[in-house]
Amino acid sequence: MAPLLHRDRELTVFGEAIDELRSGRPTVASILGENGMGKSSLLGAITEMLPQRSRVLRARCHPSESHFAYGMVRQLFDPVLASGERTRKQFDRASGGDGAATHDLLLNLFHLTRDLVADHPVVIAIDDLSFADTPSLRWFSYIARRLDDLPVMMVATLPGSTPAGLGADLGKLPYARFVQLRPFCATCTADFVAEALGAPPDVELAALCHTLSQGNPLVLRELTSRMRQARVSPGEPDADQVLEIGTAALSDTVLEWLHDHDPVASELLTQLAVMGPDTDITVAAILLSQGEPQIRQARRALVQAGLVTEGPPVRFRDPLIRAAVLSRIDNQTRLGLHERGAALLDRLGAPAGQTAEHLMLTDSDWGVPVLRRAATEAVAAREYDDATRYLRRALACSDDPATIHELTLQLGMVELRHDLDACVRHAEALATTAPDPARRARSLLNLASPALAASTVGVRPFVTAAHELAAVADPPREPLLRLTAQGVLSGYRTGLRRSLRMAVSGVQDAAAKEFSGALAAMVAAGGRYPDTARRLAMRATRERSRRDRPVGTGLVGAALAFGWTGRPEEALDVCARILQDARTWDQPDLHALGLLLRSDVGHRRGESADSLRDALEAREGAELIGARVLATAARACGARALIRLDRVEDAAALMRETTTPADAHPLVKSMVLEVQGLIAAAADDHVTALSLFLDCGHRLSARGITNPACLPWRAHAAQAYTALGEHSAARTIAAEPPGIREHAPDAQPSHARIVLTPAEQRVVELVRQGMSSMEVAERLCLSKRTIDTHLGRIYRKLGIRGRHQLSTALGL
Repeated sequence: MAPLLHRDRELTVFGEAIDELRSGRPTVASILGENGMGKSSLLGAITEMLPQRSRVLRARCHPSESHFAYGMVRQLFDPVLASGERTRKQFDRASGGDGAATHDLLLNLFHLTRDLVADHPVVIAIDDLSFADTPSLRWFSYIARRLDDLPVMMVATLPGSTPAGLGADLGKLPYARFVQLRPFCATCTADFVAEALGAPPDVELAALCHTLSQGNPLVLRELTSRMRQARVSPGEPDADQVLEIGTAALSDTVLEWLHDHDPVASELLTQLAVMGPDTDITVAAILLSQGEPQIRQARRALVQAGLVTEGPPVRFRDPLIRAAVLSRIDNQTRLGLHERGAALLDRLGAPAGQTAEHLMLTDSDWGVPVLRRAATEAVAAREYDDATRYLRRALACSDDPATIHELTLQLGMVELRHDLDACVRHAEALATTAPDPARRARSLLNLASPALAASTVGVRPFVTAAHELAAVADPPREPLLRLTAQGVLSGYRTGLRRSLRMAVSGVQDAAAKEFSGALAAMVAAGGRYPDTARRLAMRATRERSRRDRPVGTGLVGAALAFGWTGRPEEALDVCARILQDARTWDQPDLHALGLLLRSDVGHRRGESADSLRDALEAREGAELIGARVLATAARACGARALIRLDRVEDAAALMRETTTPADAHPLVKSMVLEVQGLIAAAADDHVTALSLFLDCGHRLSARGITNPACLPWRAHAAQAYTALGEHSAARTIAAEPPGIREHAPDAQPSHARIVLTPAEQRVVELVRQGMSSMEVAERLCLSKRTIDTHLGRIYRKLGIRGRHQLSTALGL
């Protein structure tokens, strides 16, 4: 017989009892333990330890035989009965309720036991005494009290951790002993696994086996057996495979036994597994239609079996136990249990989130209001993943157009804090589900975030809605101004004229300030009217009512305008307001954008370390909410700061991880190109750097961003030309773009003898170098049509007809 592990103390106790037996003294011992703890194995080990001349009477009780009178006693004494027929008749008469016959039978059995010990010590070993029939239990009690000075040892196994019923009653005897079996410790579990698998197990495997079995020898034996069959390597195990095997082993041992021997406890365990952690035991009792005494007894049985905690609340001792219980339930039954549980929780007024978790696992369509309430609760707790799950499920089981529109709006507002790409999809859906332009516009206002303006796709639903609203005879003022501001911030002019008239003629409310801020950014990007841009930015940053929830578009536009018109201090103040609003109103999109703006201002001020810190924090925040474009811009700002800090390799590594989204705003794409050009220039690859800088300029010019303060691509391109030895091209590209100097407030009046404007002079210089109109356009980052227009104006001024006359006309 294999040695018992972790049972030295118990074997010592029975070793002492066997010494008592040799000395002619009795023992009545009870082995206590839950199912699978090895009570039967210990009982067998005890019989192996007995003196050779001992007579052993064995019996194993079973629930199916508990109604057979004296069934256990018959098992014990049938092998030693001298007159079987006579004794069977005594059993039959005693079973019929004859008190005298019962007393005679008990007395005869006692005398028989006393006769047996005359020659040899007697050991009466009974497995699962709690399942014995009532007459046999009466015999056990009768004979156990009359063993004084007889060499008899009675050993019985009983469930539980404390003596109960007959065991507790006999515990008063002076020769009574109780042995409580405890689960295996982690060390013994590892030893058991090593012996079963034939090699020392990996540390993680041993720990996993201990967790799966909870130290239960029966489960551990089944687990290791299945691991051997599956050829699990003790040294390099597959954790997922072991988990799957362990769940099946637990299901086929402890849970199967519970199902057969205690149906109420098994049903309670199933209900607890379905309802989930922290379920009120009362709720489970109602679902089971059981009384309080039955539930209390079933709960005690589960605690004793080591499956759940004492509580309250009642919890599974390990999540794997719950997984094993759920694996035994077929899908249809589980769906029914979840639906019943959800309906009961809703009637009892349970938290909507608790009810919603069960609705998510059913096919029911009655729970849309519950799911919406649960989503609201989840948003309040900042559990956005749960909120989106609830609302998506509600959308899936709704067919009413009005409800679908409301759910889409609610889901979009959640995704604004959670996943900006998903928010864009919901914004596009809102643009099609609302019945009229005004309602579409009001719905989209809830999703109008300046973070979406960084994406050409993200801003599209707002631009479309503004276009539709501007075409209405009498459009509502606030929606038109705010939707137009959303588009203007991204460079679109849809609805601009009508919004301008409204903003000028109306009061300067929050909507007008949003529009002014976005317009300030657009004007500043053009570079022609810096004073106008500053005035608009100052109008947008005037104090607002505390009751107004900030949208952020106006402040973001103002921060950009101040930064692009040489007012970094004002820009920093606006960034601080943006970040404060974002924290106050829990707007992670606005917070990431505010950090990004502050990083850009820090770069302009030469504070590279601060700029880098803000950029990295902005990237982290943007990635958390799925703002891919903002994350890309933050990486570019961070790399730019690293270059300033002479950490070009780090900047290159950061940009290697960057993939520019196709829908990114041209300004963001240009930022990436600028940084890539700076990295190439640092590596002395000036040809590549020049190409990147010129591409940057093309993209900005196409969107009307001609202010060199936005991105100094011309200065970078001039440095690249100089490094390549093209000094004339460097002087040409470094000159201010057309229209900037002429309209600047501090510009000096041109000398009368200057016939051509600076822009026209640059065109002439390049044409004289032999460049075609297309080549000049590419060099100056303008369109070919613009170059042809310049040339036509130059020819008219000089009175010539073609480029071949340029040198003569200019006196060169």
